[in-house]
Amino acid sequence: MKILYPEIQPYQTFLLETGGKHSVYVEQSGNPDGIPVIFLHGGPCSGTKPDHRRFFNPECYRIILFDQRACGQSLPFGELDGNTTQDLIDDMERIRRKLSIKQWLVFGGSWGGALGLLYAQQHDACVSGLVIRAVFLARQQDLDWFAKDGANRIYPEQWQRLVDSLPEDGRNDLLPSLCDVLWGEDEAARKRLTQAWMAWSAQVALGNTYQPVESGEPVTEKMVKQVRMELHYARHHYFIAEHQILDHCSLLQGIPTRIIHGRQDLLCPMEAGMKLHRALPNANYVILPNAGHVAHHEEMIDALVSATDLFAEKHSFDTQ
Repeated sequence: MKILYPEIQPYQTFLLETGGKHSVYVEQSGNPDGIPVIFLHGGPCSGTKPDHRRFFNPECYRIILFDQRACGQSLPFGELDGNTTQDLIDDMERIRRKLSIKQWLVFGGSWGGALGLLYAQQHDACVSGLVIRAVFLARQQDLDWFAKDGANRIYPEQWQRLVDSLPEDGRNDLLPSLCDVLWGEDEAARKRLTQAWMAWSAQVALGNTYQPVESGEPVTEKMVKQVRMELHYARHHYFIAEHQILDHCSLLQGIPTRIIHGRQDLLCPMEAGMKLHRALPNANYVILPNAGHVAHHEEMIDALVSATDLFAEKHSFDTQ
């Protein structure tokens, strides 16, 4: 059973200027002469964490992390103007060109996996491989499962707390009502809804390991902005056409791909992983019987570290 590599610190950090109001946080760690890999965090809105460097052997990989627009250490935090999926794809290309990288391994989970697939469909010649965890295809049915009818049947108590945080006349059409409150003038209502949405998201993502936050913990304006960012993408259908990812998988057939999905994932159910594999039949498809959505389950860590180790071994063999 493989575990995360030891903690490391970046050898370079910088803010990438985008030509607009956004500045994107980028860092590099590991081996400057190693295999370039870009890590794509989930959300949209969560940002990178130090442990994200640890999926990669630091002797073999040049590890590139970045906080997507308005997330993490990118500035200005929470800015939604000029913040679309295409903007994020363009930022990845800016990073690649600035760092003089010809090809890189693209590694992402959940929303990060969707972003990685979309990037590779536009820039396949720049992608040496794909590692996709917890497949999210950004279809209407994926959003409906999480925010309309699906996961609410598994965690009805937590779902009811979210519904109860909305005005009574907005409880039948959840997403527009969520947005009305979050962009509304009632500060108390915004904070109440933010707390309920974050609790719902954590419950579905973490499953039985979820621990409720004490009710006395304050809801900050930064937390409100984070939830707004997530719903900004959701209410715009992630700025892509329905079925766009699956419909363009023919562009990815020549890219070595590994798809890793936990059967206990209740945020991104297994059906999405199966559909992606059917669209990419040459991909290596790994089903983890005990893992859920998050990447810190021991079975998931083993699968992800094994994937990057195998890619590094093959890359070393191919370049000898």
